[in-house]
Amino acid sequence: MAIILITLLNSHYSNCKITAMHKYRNLSKEEIEVLQLNNCQSETWDKVLVAEGFKPKPIQNVTFSGNIKLGVFNKKIEYPGGIKKQTGIYNAILHNCTIGDNSLINSIKNYIANYEIGKNVVIENTELIAVEKKTCFGNNTIVDVMDETGGRQIPIYDHLSAHTAYILAFYRHLPDLVKQIENLILEYSKSKYTNTGTIGSNSRIFNCKQIRDVWIGSHASINGAGRLKNGTVNSNKTSPVEIGPGVVADNFIISSGSEVSDGAVIANCFVGQGCILSKHYSAIHSLFFSNCQGFNGEACSIFAGPFTVTHHKSTLLIAGMFSFLNAGSGSNQSNHMYKLGPIHHGIIERGSKTTSDSYLLWPAKIGAFTLVMGRHYKNSDTTDLPFSYLIENKDQSWLVPAINLRSVGTIRDAMKWPRRDNRKDPKLLDHVNYNLLSPYSIQRMINGQNILQNLKKYSGESTETYNWETTLISKKSLERGIELYELAIVKFLGNSVISRLFNCGTLSSLEDVRKCLLPKDPKGKGDWIDMSGLIAPKEMINELISKIRNQEINALHQIEDYFKMLHEDYYNLEWTWAAQLLEKRLGKTIKQIEISDLTSIIKDWVKSVVKLDELLYNDAKKEFTLSAKTGFGIDGDLETKEQDFEGVRGTFEKNTFVTEILNHIKRKTDLGNRTIELLSKIS
Repeated sequence: MAIILITLLNSHYSNCKITAMHKYRNLSKEEIEVLQLNNCQSETWDKVLVAEGFKPKPIQNVTFSGNIKLGVFNKKIEYPGGIKKQTGIYNAILHNCTIGDNSLINSIKNYIANYEIGKNVVIENTELIAVEKKTCFGNNTIVDVMDETGGRQIPIYDHLSAHTAYILAFYRHLPDLVKQIENLILEYSKSKYTNTGTIGSNSRIFNCKQIRDVWIGSHASINGAGRLKNGTVNSNKTSPVEIGPGVVADNFIISSGSEVSDGAVIANCFVGQGCILSKHYSAIHSLFFSNCQGFNGEACSIFAGPFTVTHHKSTLLIAGMFSFLNAGSGSNQSNHMYKLGPIHHGIIERGSKTTSDSYLLWPAKIGAFTLVMGRHYKNSDTTDLPFSYLIENKDQSWLVPAINLRSVGTIRDAMKWPRRDNRKDPKLLDHVNYNLLSPYSIQRMINGQNILQNLKKYSGESTETYNWETTLISKKSLERGIELYELAIVKFLGNSVISRLFNCGTLSSLEDVRKCLLPKDPKGKGDWIDMSGLIAPKEMINELISKIRNQEINALHQIEDYFKMLHEDYYNLEWTWAAQLLEKRLGKTIKQIEISDLTSIIKDWVKSVVKLDELLYNDAKKEFTLSAKTGFGIDGDLETKEQDFEGVRGTFEKNTFVTEILNHIKRKTDLGNRTIELLSKIS
């Protein structure tokens, strides 16, 4: 089928109206007669306008009312299986509608009212499509995120990013800031306020029941939806949206490239780009940002940052903020303590996992890349001990610091996230930083290392179990945590130094090296934060906030452009922070650094990389032990078990991840040697 685009976006924040591509004329007397013979009728034929080239034959059994504009219907549409149907309008009631060229509308059980329908659209076997009143199509819908009783409510709009939502939700201590952004969203929503809806070109709507007050972009596929009410489907050619059978959606925005299907039920929700909600998933008052997946389970008042994934029927996510989360079956949280109602919330920072039947009592804050196992009834805050295990043992919460740094699963996750980015839209709403080691995570590790060293120092060498906050830490875990954090800190610092040196071009003297290592931008020092996928200096977020409060920034796209700038400038800003760490560790300024200092750093970096990779290698090897082969070779002996396992899982030596670890060791060792050789030639 021919693909013909209707003008949907005149600017970054347009009304997305379909513009007329034709000059229209009144029907001729002969055309009216043909239409009447085709069992068509109208209150007044004067209000039915048609494009030049219009032929009345493919308009049959149609009732017109209000203002009608019809295009040209001179092509056939081919369906799966090879069936072809003539474009036109059959068996329908239309009120105040514009129908684009070569669209097919057939078997409308009730009516279509107040819609501009683009070219090459197919609408068949559908009960009702109507705009019933003036509407913003889900824009400015209030979502009671994090707190079911309100207090952190967010008005959603077409281009909402995870980062803008982060400010709206978590900067309530600055009410003028929040109000200013809310007003900008309100103004945008007013620009969408109309009593005429849009169905964009090349969209397909089949076997649906009711679609009320919904704006639908181009190339959307809506098949078998039960009810869509007060919402926007931001589909486009590069990144279509799919809505499947049994879906019920009220007060929503669904962003480009997303799929909502198989009986999913959503209300007061924003669905970001590249998301999938399916298999009877249920969500209310929740935000899902880029590449989230929700199957089978339930969400209530959650802030689901990028790559939040839950696939299990018994899993409940409630009143929490998550990102890069993998929620195990039966995972759930409690957001009230049976006193003042559901007013508590929790935060699980990026990259964490919850095991089957895990439980957290809100309020709690779980550090980045933490594995939560078991049930935890105390209000834990493990922010400064990332990459840990939080384990339940006899109703006590035990923490194993830094252990996830040697987990092959953590590295595998970090590698898979970029590959699983479903977004095809050239206009990305969320700016996602995938780095495992960043100023954000390394600062937490430095804090964690200090915490563990102080625990050891003040509790005494003979202590076997340490009390920290609401958790217990064993002596072995504490000492190993200090070592693992050190390996990761050294690895990050070496990565940054080597990248900087190789990006500076020719270095022929020590002064060249020092000049290379001097940060180009003074910004980037101090604390960094993770704004739901965007890792950025807190200093620069405060600068943005100040500009919004002072109305130096007074448009939504300016806020989003600022986030984009931060994301694109990440490595420059990262070096400013890393250089500060380098000076602190060496005890001298960049201008005092010697070649021997850098050589020592590179050597330590190689040792750290190799040590961490060896730990990953040994962790991966556990997946190929005899116990891992249980259940293989079901009717055979030990040899059959080995052969069956190898046939399904392959051998340890040929496993792609294992070979990548070995290759990584070689590549990084070679890189370290090349860097040292480069430095040795500098006078």
